[in-house]
Amino acid sequence: MTVLALAACVSSAPQRGTAFRPASAGIWSAAAFVPARIEGSWRQVAAYAAGDRPGCAPGGAEITRGAGGLQISARLCLNGREVRASGPLGQAGPGRLAVPGMADWWVIWVDSGYRTLAVATPDGSFGFVLDRGAIPPDRLTAAAEIFEFNGYAKAGLRPF
Repeated sequence: MTVLALAACVSSAPQRGTAFRPASAGIWSAAAFVPARIEGSWRQVAAYAAGDRPGCAPGGAEITRGAGGLQISARLCLNGREVRASGPLGQAGPGRLAVPGMADWWVIWVDSGYRTLAVATPDGSFGFVLDRGAIPPDRLTAAAEIFEFNGYAKAGLRPF
């Protein structure tokens, strides 16, 4: 009986090391992305999660300009795990950001007003959506469709 109870707890916990897209699938970052336009406060409004819910509280990011360029301070919920990043935000390629302590963020979509960012990784280890406020349904739908275009299962995106 105890073994069954433990098994139930384990199966409902968010899975670690889950890939939300096949590594062999094509993925494209937004080559026209302008990093300087993302300064400011961002709220995490959705994330990929193995369970029915994101598994932790939504996070966010603060991006500021310092003497050496852009700086980031972030707390994110990624597949049920709280992840923090802090320090210089570098450019790892067109539409790609080098984030301290994390895999590079591939910006796969940003709306024309730089209000919503869809961030992914080629290995599919995480994917999430940041917004400057309360995201309207049309932009969340657009982000989900871009994730799907880049090999992510559309159904795995969990809004907060």
